[in-house]
Amino acid sequence: MLTFAIAILFLVGTPGPGVLSLAGVGAAYGYRDGLRYMVGLFLGNLGVALAVLSGLAAVMFAVPGLRTVLAAASALYLLWLAYKIAFAGARVAFIERPAPPGILGGITLQAINPKAYAVNTAIFANFAFMPESPGTEAFIKLLIFNPIWIAIHCVWLWLGITIQRLDLPERTQRAINIGMALAMLGVVVLAAFTATR
Repeated sequence: MLTFAIAILFLVGTPGPGVLSLAGVGAAYGYRDGLRYMVGLFLGNLGVALAVLSGLAAVMFAVPGLRTVLAAASALYLLWLAYKIAFAGARVAFIERPAPPGILGGITLQAINPKAYAVNTAIFANFAFMPESPGTEAFIKLLIFNPIWIAIHCVWLWLGITIQRLDLPERTQRAINIGMALAMLGVVVLAAFTATR
């Protein structure tokens, strides 16, 4: 189970659309709106987990061409996001929106987030410790997964708020933007790898 928990830390903690957008909402709107958005991300991720566990995601992706279309659309979205972050200039960018996205925005993002599907598939399809009782195993995995998920997202929300409050030099802010953009490109590679499996 320790290996399972460590895998969750690495899979969920790495930058992706959910955590980067959460940091951006926190930076732009503060804790209250950030927490509301995080609730939406959590509910959306829980929906993705249930789709993976029930096999619904597998059925959807079994439709000829649908997996390719969704993977391409997600990759294009993530590339666009990486571009916007990298070329945001000297201001730490994260993701800018005219109004906080709220709970529905978080749910919607997770529904199209390729990283959410990749992470949930990796978590629930691997690390078997109760092969004789897959339902109980899935329940225990959810009990371990969700608190770690929440803690990691709280850290990203805090980071977004904290970085915006710092008076960082322009060069440092540009470096942060480029680093986040490269992280998003890594998510595109992960999504492309997952789509070809």
